[in-house]
Amino acid sequence: MTWELLGYVASAFLVISLMMSNVVKLRWFNLAGCICFTIYGVMITAWPVALTNGLLALVNIYHLAKLHKADSNPQS
Repeated sequence: MTWELLGYVASAFLVISLMMSNVVKLRWFNLAGCICFTIYGVMITAWPVALTNGLLALVNIYHLAKLHKADSNPQS
């Protein structure tokens, strides 16, 4: 696999994520894209790409955990 191909896969995940109407699915696809872009950025030594997407991956993880907690404890 070339690193350029990984960049295209990451882009596809991000585009697909933005087509989701379900927020949980959106976050999972976006997380996959961010992880791929983080790896891609590290491998081509594009540190702004790696750093930004690494941070965005953490944001997605935070929101997925928050959504999971809300689904587990429906107290309204």
